[in-house]
Amino acid sequence: MPSPLSVDRRERVVAAVAAGASCRRAAARFGVSVSSASRWCGQSARDGHVAPKPMGGDHTSQAIEAHANLILATSQQEPRLFLRELRDRLAEQGVQTSTSGLSRFFARHGISWKKGRRTQPSRSVRT
Repeated sequence: MPSPLSVDRRERVVAAVAAGASCRRAAARFGVSVSSASRWCGQSARDGHVAPKPMGGDHTSQAIEAHANLILATSQQEPRLFLRELRDRLAEQGVQTSTSGLSRFFARHGISWKKGRRTQPSRSVRT
């Protein structure tokens, strides 16, 4: 994914348009697209700045964190649930998520289901 253009270039494009140049002419002069020049001028008029929005990151964790109490309560009531079973139980209660989203949720909260020393082995007989 390409990085955003510098704030300096954005400000120069907006200043050229404010000085009377058209968006097309300012875009050609500074080597940017016409749509970018138009968006930056609108953003400058609306917000007072032309700084780029943040890129990347996790956009779905806020949605699942809103249901953290329900997820944690459900997983504590039935600790042997697989992630797909927990996902299905949450879907019955109106929470749409994925197994990978649940996995990231539990990782953020430091919860794992690894076997401890006192957990019985998977097999009771020797193979």
